[in-house]
Amino acid sequence: MPANSVDGRANKTHPAHRAADVWIDRFIDECAIERQLSPHTVSNYRRQLYYMRDLLDVNDWSNLEIAHCKQVLHAGNRRGLSARSINLQLTVLRNFAQFLVKHQRLSHNPAKSVQAIKQNKPLPKQLNVDEMSALLDFDADDFLGRRDKAMFELLYGCGVRLSELTGLNLDSIFEDSTHGPMLKVFGKGSKQRFVPIGRKANEALRLYLDKREEFAANLNTPALFLSKHKRRLSNRQVANRLSHWTKQQTLYQQVSPHTLRHSFATHVLESSKDLRAVQELLGHANLSTTQIYTHLDFQHLSQVYDNAHPRAKKK
Repeated sequence: MPANSVDGRANKTHPAHRAADVWIDRFIDECAIERQLSPHTVSNYRRQLYYMRDLLDVNDWSNLEIAHCKQVLHAGNRRGLSARSINLQLTVLRNFAQFLVKHQRLSHNPAKSVQAIKQNKPLPKQLNVDEMSALLDFDADDFLGRRDKAMFELLYGCGVRLSELTGLNLDSIFEDSTHGPMLKVFGKGSKQRFVPIGRKANEALRLYLDKREEFAANLNTPALFLSKHKRRLSNRQVANRLSHWTKQQTLYQQVSPHTLRHSFATHVLESSKDLRAVQELLGHANLSTTQIYTHLDFQHLSQVYDNAHPRAKKK
């Protein structure tokens, strides 16, 4: 099998490596044809495996051991690669080794025994309360303006995911006799949850629904948020509209729909200190996912301390 069978790039192969290259090429073909991975991913897998073949001087993959896998990590450290890049190499090696196990070239996958390098999770970006107020402080009487304001108020006021927002239907909104206006949301894994709709979000939603009734008269679609072509709004369209209003409201930073969700979580946690409640509102299956917001909360507490405590180190 030719070395350039998938991505069209020939490799200068040392005679001792030809047997090893056959298995790389078979794996790459499986990734491209059977698994239907993207051309970018396939090209990256190929490049990484040929790099590792040269690094380890492999002529027979059946001799692959844990020590070889660790050698790949050590080499990445010496080259100054990021933890993410090194872990990507390990992932490629794990997948390839599992392929060799499937084809009985290896009795077990040695890369599974090697731990990935711990990566520091970046803190989610969020807007402070004043910035959120500035973003949402616009009035519009046309259909698009009212729709956009209702969407952004729900993203921030209810903390829904972007896909949850675009998946909302007219019957997702209902009135609860005890809690008032509520939103029925289907999250990851089609898991259903109910989120209260705040006063500002409810007001924006009602103004939008008045316009929607006029705009979509005689239109038989359950989608809550519609495009100007009277179809369900896509995730990309929501993100584009948010970018438009970010510039319009002169916020000199990038703001995504996820930024509004992160801001919701941060502001609720800062005020309530109730991590479990925030977990339920966000629809997180595990509390550990929500705990990243405690770091944001600590930053807030640290700022308060620095500004208020007599013996704090003030800048």
